Amino acid sequence: MWTRNFTLYFGARTISLLGDAMMPVASALAIGKVYGIAGVGSVLGLWTASAVLVMVFGGVVADRIGARRLMIVADAVRIVTQGVVAVAFLDGAPPYALLLVMAFLSGTAAGLFEPGVNGMVPLVADDPQRANATLKIAEALTHLAGPALAGVLIIAAGPVVVYTVDAATFLVSGVCLLLVRVAVPKPSPSNLVSDLRRGWDEFRARSWMWSVILVWVFWGVLVIGPSVPLASQLIGDDYGWVMAALGLGTVLGGLVAIRLRPRRPLAAGAIAVSGYVPVPLTVALELPLPLLMAGHLLGGCALAFWSVMWSTSVQTQVAPDVLNRVNAYQIAGSVAGMAAGQALAGPATALIDPRTFMLGSTAATAGIVAALLLINPIRNLGRDPQPPKCRPIPNAHEALPTIVNQGTPL
Repeated sequence: MWTRNFTLYFGARTISLLGDAMMPVASALAIGKVYGIAGVGSVLGLWTASAVLVMVFGGVVADRIGARRLMIVADAVRIVTQGVVAVAFLDGAPPYALLLVMAFLSGTAAGLFEPGVNGMVPLVADDPQRANATLKIAEALTHLAGPALAGVLIIAAGPVVVYTVDAATFLVSGVCLLLVRVAVPKPSPSNLVSDLRRGWDEFRARSWMWSVILVWVFWGVLVIGPSVPLASQLIGDDYGWVMAALGLGTVLGGLVAIRLRPRRPLAAGAIAVSGYVPVPLTVALELPLPLLMAGHLLGGCALAFWSVMWSTSVQTQVAPDVLNRVNAYQIAGSVAGMAAGQALAGPATALIDPRTFMLGSTAATAGIVAALLLINPIRNLGRDPQPPKCRPIPNAHEALPTIVNQGTPL
């Protein structure tokens, strides 16, 4: 697996993830000191919103010019945005409007970068599942190291150094991607609207895919989205240790996914998600720290295994010429649910006790596992590529109505 291309891509992805993991802590400590919690929330919220808004268009562009090129452009933009913020902090208090503009541009770049992440894996690795598992382990390690590194640098050297290091991570990522050599599928001539429509048609033609995303929206709203604000409030000072256990579990889940190759990957992944039940349950019951860490260790392992099964299924079941567009639709749907859950966490706790909400998240997790296993296309999807039941036809809007109006999974 460790070919020159995969090694370079692994390096680019890992260092980019490190930069992404540093940003929330750097923003919270550096911007919060000047503009308070509301200022931090607005900056991070704008970053997330801009990423989601451009993600679908990023998938179209990635399929047109190649994911690698678009990812390099995105890294270049983030070098500039993080560098500008670093320079702005030289005066101690950068203008708030400047921070918002840089957050918008940086989030836009992240939205352009993300659709190509999964699309690149089949181009640089002959074994997508093993590659995805290895990348998931790297992601878990950066989620542990990034916040810690940002916190240490803020205390020891200040925000200028933190944002400079953050910019440097995107520089290294861009250079690694420049050195990758892959063949890009040549798209047929088309326009933006038809490209967007083709991506949507390919997405909705796979009932297993849009079914998972619909279930995952509920997962984001009821479980993942509210988990950080609620769990951090209930756990208190030990929250860092609990998150470290979750990260370690993610590493273990990635290692398991390297070795285990189920015949029906999504069914196996759905069963594994049941291992996440102890995460909200241990928080709701306010159990001692060792049991909290054990529950989160199991939950991290469960999520990592599901993530590898899902990414591998998408990469092997979708044609290379539309993979980035399809990725954009499924990622945008997943992130939208999480964002809604984060936004609703505060108002929900005004009506419901946080522990009661976490008990509800426990029940929701069990319900989500049941839903995934009860949906036939998800449960029965195998490892071998399968054509969608209602295969979209390019330029179908110009075809005969009898062809256009064939039944669709929606």
